[in-house]
Amino acid sequence: MEYHAGAYDVIVVGAGHAGCEAALAASRMGCKTLIITLTLDSIAMMPCNPSIGGTGKGHLVREIDALGGEMGLNIDKAFIQSRMLNTAKGPAVHSLRAQADKSKYHIEMKKTIENQPKLDLVQGEVIDIIVKNQQARGVKTRTGSIYEGNAIILATGVYLKSKIFMGEVNYESGPNGLFPANYLSNRLRELGCNLRRFKTGTPARIHRDSIDFSKMSIQPGDTEIVPFSFMNDEINIEQQPCWLTRTTPETLRIINENLKRSSFYRGDMEGVGPRYCPSIEDKIVRFQDKPTHQLFIEPEGLNTKEMYLQGMSTSLPVEVQVEMIRSVIGLEKAEIMRPAYAIEYDCIDPTQLKLSLEMKHINNFFSAGQFNGTSGYEEAAAQGLIAGINAVLKIRREEPLILDRSEAYIGVIIDDLVTKGTNEPYRMMTSRAEYRLVLRQDNADLRLTEKGYKVGLVTEERYKRFSGKKDKIALEMERLKKTNVTPKEVNNILEEIGSSLIKTGVSLYELLKRPEVSYKEIKRLKKNEVNYEDIDKEVEEQCEIVIKYEGYIDKQLKQIDQFKKLEGKKIPEGINYLEIQGLRLEARQKLNSIRPLSVGQASRISGVSPADISVLLVYLEQKRRQKVGEKN
Repeated sequence: MEYHAGAYDVIVVGAGHAGCEAALAASRMGCKTLIITLTLDSIAMMPCNPSIGGTGKGHLVREIDALGGEMGLNIDKAFIQSRMLNTAKGPAVHSLRAQADKSKYHIEMKKTIENQPKLDLVQGEVIDIIVKNQQARGVKTRTGSIYEGNAIILATGVYLKSKIFMGEVNYESGPNGLFPANYLSNRLRELGCNLRRFKTGTPARIHRDSIDFSKMSIQPGDTEIVPFSFMNDEINIEQQPCWLTRTTPETLRIINENLKRSSFYRGDMEGVGPRYCPSIEDKIVRFQDKPTHQLFIEPEGLNTKEMYLQGMSTSLPVEVQVEMIRSVIGLEKAEIMRPAYAIEYDCIDPTQLKLSLEMKHINNFFSAGQFNGTSGYEEAAAQGLIAGINAVLKIRREEPLILDRSEAYIGVIIDDLVTKGTNEPYRMMTSRAEYRLVLRQDNADLRLTEKGYKVGLVTEERYKRFSGKKDKIALEMERLKKTNVTPKEVNNILEEIGSSLIKTGVSLYELLKRPEVSYKEIKRLKKNEVNYEDIDKEVEEQCEIVIKYEGYIDKQLKQIDQFKKLEGKKIPEGINYLEIQGLRLEARQKLNSIRPLSVGQASRISGVSPADISVLLVYLEQKRRQKVGEKN
């Protein structure tokens, strides 16, 4: 039996990291929103690693926060250890990572959703997307509930026709033993969606009391905790340690002898796995010359004794997992609480999406998260936020929020997915961002808060805080430029730190350009009776980075100007690339399929050469002149 269960502006299918951000964004922007999930117990669940952030991923979390999203605020409530990665390198690749209390992260996000005005939360399995006249109009659940919606956001994660693999054993299941969603895939195919199979995996969880930590190296958190959210000044908690250990040559032997029993190497799995998060079997096969591999032992929370084995994802049989894990240093008596497994699932070819994350062939139908072919909580949340924002803007008949590659890591991930597609689960890395010196995690608020405010997601409180910080940075930069020091005032300090002495007066701005000089030295000068305690650490950080890297930043800004010029050359809708003479056949087909918005986007499509772009530019100029002639 079917029945009408309600009408909403926005309906979000799935309550993982993408679904949570999408639903919260839509409701906070004033739309009546519904979020439907297979089980309320899976809201913001972390079925794999118990952490948020990391290299490249930390940038995404900071950008989500700057735009008014929830992930940064939520991990600040639920983390048990915090570390800034890559500090030996430049600020462009500094990345914050926090170990999470998995249970608390889920509880806090569920609480946020339940308390959010204009947002309803329902448990159920969506089996149908209702489409009328090529426009999404609602969803139907397995129990016959029909919900009308003006916009639908699909954020189904890894649940569509998901299957678990452990050696010779395989069965239909979602992650962590939850139910799969077996009906929606067929309906999506009927609607013209091109689906493919991807796979990922997770390591075993072992009992804390069965670990010999004395044989391992302790990995403590940072002494100074840096919050993820720009809304938090400081957080002081007692941090939990992680531990570092290694596999042994015996581990290598066990895996090699049982390789034929791995689900992947048996050929049971058809899905493509993540290149940058390989299973322990893949590592052994790829790096046969390495006798040992590094593993991290990470706590899953304060109120559980489950410990996560980072670096030991596998699809080997359970009995082999026991033998393999017990061959690791310090894990000789390890007791497995949850075995490792690989999971295979349906996902979409993301080149079917617009840069707004709306389906090209179905209006008001958006897609976000791992269903778009990505891996990771952070990548999912970033897409969910943009899909939520753009669903609301579409309902309002306003222009979508599209972040380009020079504005945000979020822009990089979406552009990569939509323009280039992906043949394996996509993972964000700093190397993917060509303008990473400008797209640092420390300045995410300066880059994006204004945009979040304009679309109505950033609160007045956050915007006021952001504006105050911006003003303080401008004032401090001005002070540094105007304040001069003499050789007498500064040479003794320069001598101490091994920096060359000055012969004439210089500004503090010029002084800070020196690699050896930091704010620590500037503060010792006590010029103009400045109370340095009144200058926020974030302000100091911004001033110092901008001053020290001024030449490199200026060079990158010029590159961005060139990039913007190509992005500014818009391509009219409805253009038929198959008719453009001079374009190679592959370029015609790819351009016709992707439908780029600009010449810049067209230039990044795989299979479109610089020669094809030249032909396209000539064609567009001819069309422009033709239009001008018709008007005259």
